[in-house]
Amino acid sequence: MKAAPDEAKGLAEAIVRAKDLVSFCRECGNVAEGELCRVCRDPSRDVHVICVVEEPKDAATIEKAGVIRGRYHVLGGAISPLDGVGPDDLRVNELLERVQRNGVTEVILATNPNLEGNATAMYIAALLKPIGVRVTRLASGLPVGGDLEYADEITLSQALEGRREM
Repeated sequence: MKAAPDEAKGLAEAIVRAKDLVSFCRECGNVAEGELCRVCRDPSRDVHVICVVEEPKDAATIEKAGVIRGRYHVLGGAISPLDGVGPDDLRVNELLERVQRNGVTEVILATNPNLEGNATAMYIAALLKPIGVRVTRLASGLPVGGDLEYADEITLSQALEGRREM
């Protein structure tokens, strides 16, 4: 409210420009300037590995870690019957089509580790396993630097289930 009228008008115009320029990638559903996002345009990315996330912000978070050399697939949410969101409301069919079209060998399910994210991951895994695609899920459990005494039973249980050989 204290901004000069020119500043407020400039901000409003910038928002309108951003809305006009930014859309969703026709391939993966991530945010893009144009038809394809930066990752889908990158020929060095492995088309045979797809990391499935719920929202574009999740892909951005994983991308910052720099460990996925494959591509992403944004579902647009998670299965949540209480909120009226079912599989048909998500980009699941587009994922299945990409898997078959591109000869995908691995799908990494990176949905949130909550009830909705787990239900979504289990639903997608049930669709992909019969067609011979390797389906993996992000590990969950104890955070690096965390103390066992502060871990709840579910987190500790998941950490024990996902333990690995050293």
